[in-house]
Amino acid sequence: MLRLLAGEDKYIEYKYTLSPDKYTVDFNVTFKSMEGIIAANQNSLTLDWKMYIPMQEKGRQYEEQYSTINYKYYQDDVAGIGTRQSKEITKTDISTKLSWISFQDQFFSSIIISNDYFLNASVSSTKTLASKKYHRYYTSEVGVPFGVGSSNSVNMKLFYGPNSIPILKKEKIQLERVVFLGKNIIGWINRFAIIPIFNWLNNFISNYGIIILLLTLIIKAVLFPLTFKSYQSQAKMQVLKPMVEELGKKFPKKEDAMKKQQATMDLYKRAGVNPMGGCLPMLLQMPILFAMFRFFPVSIELRQEHFLWATDLSTYDSILHLPFMIPVYGDHVSLFTLLMTASTLLTMKMTGSSPGSDQPGMKLMMYMMPVMFMLVLNSFPSGLTYYYFLANILTYAQNVVTKRLINADAVLVTLEQNKKKAVPKSKWQLRLEQAAKQRGMTPPKK
Repeated sequence: MLRLLAGEDKYIEYKYTLSPDKYTVDFNVTFKSMEGIIAANQNSLTLDWKMYIPMQEKGRQYEEQYSTINYKYYQDDVAGIGTRQSKEITKTDISTKLSWISFQDQFFSSIIISNDYFLNASVSSTKTLASKKYHRYYTSEVGVPFGVGSSNSVNMKLFYGPNSIPILKKEKIQLERVVFLGKNIIGWINRFAIIPIFNWLNNFISNYGIIILLLTLIIKAVLFPLTFKSYQSQAKMQVLKPMVEELGKKFPKKEDAMKKQQATMDLYKRAGVNPMGGCLPMLLQMPILFAMFRFFPVSIELRQEHFLWATDLSTYDSILHLPFMIPVYGDHVSLFTLLMTASTLLTMKMTGSSPGSDQPGMKLMMYMMPVMFMLVLNSFPSGLTYYYFLANILTYAQNVVTKRLINADAVLVTLEQNKKKAVPKSKWQLRLEQAAKQRGMTPPKK
């Protein structure tokens, strides 16, 4: 407790109350007999709240990406100034009531909470480029309701703690929204699927490397019934690959590319193979991959957790420090990133029998993408690249199992039987012919 005396029995009292096993501090300011000192028509006070954000994690640039100011509108949603501001100084004026304001970095937050509401606020974030100890300087000027009387109190709370969703949820005022998990479907997947499974596994297992492994297995098991037909399609296309290569010899000229494509599609159709079926697993997994991209960098549970050679799953695993900086890649070598890249190339090689993948340009693009991801993800959390590595290995294993379940002879028998039948017209082709007939046009006979 601290008192600022203004005269006999006149003071401003600051009272801080700490509760056991909590990250919140009750912060009460009492104005005693301040008539004549504070104007009678004063209906609000300005609370200045400022803070330097220290550098605590490995790599300044990466830590800055997840540091920001958030605030909750009174009886409304949560907003913020953004995590990727390019300006050196970012300032926002808020003219409506607020419930709380948070200053946060990658894994910890300092939040001022009103027991009632704040009238308005002006917040700013400044990059401290010259400092080696701090990376941001946050300020806020907060309007606090006030009424002059013999005794008047302003009741608030201060939260100083980790950006842990279970801990933040206990306050029941949407503090967990300071943890950015992605927008729309990406955020929903994290909040209602990934995090509940992760926390449930954490109740029984303390090793986070094992938790990530089990999480990957669960996700792959859930998706497998949806992707099995697509893996089947890829396996059947592998059986037909020699025939597709024969078509390439039959139409070697560039001007015959359309004929070759039509013949290839006709071959797949007669064999009962959907050439676009191989795209389904990727489409289904993309939202989950992006959700993981958001989940791992802000998961404080992984901070300073060891697994194998990685000393901290919340940041990159460096097995070799380079004496120079490579643009985009960095000045270190991450082993999990290398394993992720190798497993991606292995998986893409197995599934590289889709239409058009035999073209030189497509092949180059197919193998360049993993290399580009290697450059970008080298400085990302090792927990993330470890997950991507596991997902690739499981995808490869699922493909191998599915291929063994495919009877190549049965596929060829189906092809021979369908060669004797007329190729059925697609619904799109039938609609086109019907529209032509309605206009009095006769479609050409093949």
